[in-house]
Amino acid sequence: MGKARLAAIPSLQAGALLVMVLMAGPACRREEARSVSSVAAKTESYAITGEVIDVALEKGCLIVRHDAIPGYMPAMTMEFLVEPGDLQNARRGSRISATMIPSETGDFRLVKIWPAGEPAAVVRRKTQDLVDETTHLGRDAYREVGAPAPAFALFRQDGEVVTSDRFRGRQVMLNFIFTRCPVATMCPAAVARFQQVQQKARASGVNNLELVSISLDPLHDTPGVLREYARSRMIDTSNYSFLTGPDAAIRALLAQFGVLAEFQGDLLNHTLATLLIDETGKIAWRADGSSWSVDEFLSRLKR
Repeated sequence: MGKARLAAIPSLQAGALLVMVLMAGPACRREEARSVSSVAAKTESYAITGEVIDVALEKGCLIVRHDAIPGYMPAMTMEFLVEPGDLQNARRGSRISATMIPSETGDFRLVKIWPAGEPAAVVRRKTQDLVDETTHLGRDAYREVGAPAPAFALFRQDGEVVTSDRFRGRQVMLNFIFTRCPVATMCPAAVARFQQVQQKARASGVNNLELVSISLDPLHDTPGVLREYARSRMIDTSNYSFLTGPDAAIRALLAQFGVLAEFQGDLLNHTLATLLIDETGKIAWRADGSSWSVDEFLSRLKR
């Protein structure tokens, strides 16, 4: 089983004097933004829900009309610093849930941003169906080659809901990775190999291929994190989707696809598997481990 060590996440400490910033207050500025970990280490954090009113790309912030935060502040409209991927994903009028981190300078930052409202409801319903099915199957949950792949609904790196039905009529290569994996021969190698398949398949005339990487670490890998991960690696996402969603959905998919993953403190132990799913949604092939051949999968793709 492969091992990938994560950096320790600083604990949150209370007691900082907080100054609420209204829209008329200090504007968001990229140059004043500090790392999430350094801010979180000095302040409390709060769960927040609200509606995106505007996206200030040039200032690196969102203007959000948020709901009341019990015991902290009433409902109001405020500016929030956000990470680059979350900024690109934001859409006026959309509802979000997030973690709010106030800073000692009076700025407020949103991290762990997820779509809320109806998109989240769709994912929750599909997740419950998937969990119920996995629980009912018990030891028989694992899907062999030739069996239909499980149905799911997850969030793509752009925040859109993606269901398994979207891939019908397409050939799908699927694996599981996580963005904080530091072991070069594990997740980074798996993503790089998918990029090689993408390029070679296109060159050889395969035009119905979809590549899908599902996060093993959904508590960290939000849609915005996945978007920035793909951008920083110059990944062509025209037919390569990075998916994430509720932890329960990921665990059910791991069980049905036969992938092992478990956190032990800051250590994530996991196996690697790469699956080929045909146009009808059936598992056509799988390769376990990290040494599978790009050309072998290419030979199995239908042109």
